[in-house]
Amino acid sequence: MIEEIQSVVRELPTESARQAVGYPTLFTLVALGSLVPVVPTGALVSSAAVVAFHQTSPLALLVVFAVASTAAFLGDVCLYWLGQRGVRSKNGSKWLAAITRRAAPERLEQARAKLDEHGGMVLVLSRLVPAGRIPVMLACLLGRMPLRRFARGDVPACLAWAATYQLIGILGGSLFPEPWQGVVAAVGLTLLISGAPALWRSLRSRWGDESGATG
Repeated sequence: MIEEIQSVVRELPTESARQAVGYPTLFTLVALGSLVPVVPTGALVSSAAVVAFHQTSPLALLVVFAVASTAAFLGDVCLYWLGQRGVRSKNGSKWLAAITRRAAPERLEQARAKLDEHGGMVLVLSRLVPAGRIPVMLACLLGRMPLRRFARGDVPACLAWAATYQLIGILGGSLFPEPWQGVVAAVGLTLLISGAPALWRSLRSRWGDESGATG
């Protein structure tokens, strides 16, 4: 895995070639990952930030930030619009069903309670908390939040999200002399952050089962 990343980074001949290929690819993958939440978009942004950190262009990091946040916003808005069509339809839709499957009932209830208490500000936190985006989006859909209001709340959410994962990439890029080393570190850190909540819930469930059995 490490050797493959190293060879890919070194085989790119110039910064202009990297930018010509990298920015459209980053935009496409982040937008796709927002629509179909199986692509690790945080890791993509962090990796792109590492490569940009090692470039000579002073605007490279700014472009990565703009591309990532814009793609995330467009992906979120498209997914929300598709979910709205399912909410308004008597038979629902495959998109609404997909969103519902990815939101655990307890996470959905928490999201609805926080949405009632804090309003659109919850969207910002949902983007920063791993696996928090979909339950909050579903809560907004079930609460019949208009698309325009959702979009207004999603703008700062996507900006904060892109900035956070870009900072992770900058940290990885600053710690290692070679871009591929920073990419490996950034990907590992983002995957660790993304998987931590699921691991914690699994440990809590296991501890709960063990305590119930011993009691």
